Amino acid sequence: MKLFPKLVWISIFSMISISTVQAATTIRVTLQLPETHSLGQNWLAFKEIIERESGGELELQLFPSAQLYKDKQVPEAVGSGAVDAGSAFLGRFAGSVPAVDVINLPFFFRDEAHLRKAAASGSSMRNVLDQAVLEETGAKVLWWQAFGRNIYLNRGNPIRTPADLNGQKVRTYGKVLGWTVEALGGVPTLMSGSKQFLAYQQGAVDVGMTGASTVKSRKLYEVMDNMTLSYDSAIEFVAVMNNDFFNALSKAHQRIILNAAARVEKELRDQVYAGEASMVKEVEDKINVIHLSDAERAQWVDATKSVVDRFVKENGSVAEQVVAAGRGL
Repeated sequence: MKLFPKLVWISIFSMISISTVQAATTIRVTLQLPETHSLGQNWLAFKEIIERESGGELELQLFPSAQLYKDKQVPEAVGSGAVDAGSAFLGRFAGSVPAVDVINLPFFFRDEAHLRKAAASGSSMRNVLDQAVLEETGAKVLWWQAFGRNIYLNRGNPIRTPADLNGQKVRTYGKVLGWTVEALGGVPTLMSGSKQFLAYQQGAVDVGMTGASTVKSRKLYEVMDNMTLSYDSAIEFVAVMNNDFFNALSKAHQRIILNAAARVEKELRDQVYAGEASMVKEVEDKINVIHLSDAERAQWVDATKSVVDRFVKENGSVAEQVVAAGRGL
């Protein structure tokens, strides 16, 4: 039998190699945080699952630390298809879907169990919000990424009741959170997270509103005396994918992605909430930790009831649906 010339064999192997490369689908993901952050690790866990389950037919390329887009640019970048997928603070979608700010409503979630149930994939609240985000932006929500829960920081006498916030200038990070501060008698000041340390150090604000995890990561215990664990609202990010990109995938690949999303969503939420508890223990010798009593917490709940009504009134039918769905869980 006549053997193929060497160049023919090289050509055949080259064609096979090119075919194999073309068969793989690369998912380009933008993230404003580093890979070492919990959200970066969350995406890497997702990457490991989908690449393994697809036998290499799906590949994920992560661009961390805002190499491609900043957080505020992610909704438009993913929705337009400029990038395949990414993570963004849920509040970044409030411009298109104001109802996403339900997560910031004070004491709307009765406890951690209620929050987990409401934020879970397939819940009645999630279904309304995820569909609204898709319809308004073209971005498909794959999973929610827990970031932590809200707390208050201050100097001097600790904050225990709404009366302690009366007339105080409070750093906030969202519109609805500003309404909460107003309801509590304070004066809201919108400020980015990166400016907190210096603002607290210089006394630009009297009180800090922030995520529990940032007290340790930003060393805020160095410039504040007290940390009140109000846990009155949640901080959530979302992992989104361009809907046209998702629909172009095979049904098998779609299933792999959705199954992996459900798995890493639960893993991250478990990790974040356990991490909050650990963080509090770690900083107890650096800052005075205030655990609200049931009676004190009841005062906060009563003082902020009007925020929910304001939220529904200003944001329309979708907000009303979301509130009803969350209350019904």
